[in-house]
Amino acid sequence: MGKLKNYQEQIQEVVEKGINAAEEQQKRLAEKPFEYAEKLEADVREYSVKSLRQRYDGYSESLFEQLRGLNSRFGSFAADLVAKLEKEAAEGADAVSEAGEKVSETAQTAKKQTTSSSSTAKKSTAKSSSAKTSTAKKSTAKKSTASA
Repeated sequence: MGKLKNYQEQIQEVVEKGINAAEEQQKRLAEKPFEYAEKLEADVREYSVKSLRQRYDGYSESLFEQLRGLNSRFGSFAADLVAKLEKEAAEGADAVSEAGEKVSETAQTAKKQTTSSSSTAKKSTAKSSSAKTSTAKKSTAKKSTASA
């Protein structure tokens, strides 16, 4: 029985050592959150709620001012782009207008030339009719004189 008692004591010692080791490990692990909480508590005491609110408001205001500035820059860029596109469109419209004016001028010139040619043709037709009439009269007069 002495051996069994010895084994029992050894097992109890091993279990006790295991319990002690687990207790130490648990204490070390449990200490960490409390250490962080104590550190955080000390840091929080440095700042009042008012100072935290002022910092937050300052950061927030700064952020939105930067966003407004960015929006303004995008607006300027867009305005420049629109102005450039409008200028190009106006130049294109002017070019089309100039081309239209040239076509109109060419059409008017062609009309004048056609009218002038038409008048010349009428005059020459009238002259040739007059010439034919006068030739016909002369020949009729010659025939009348010859028969008399």
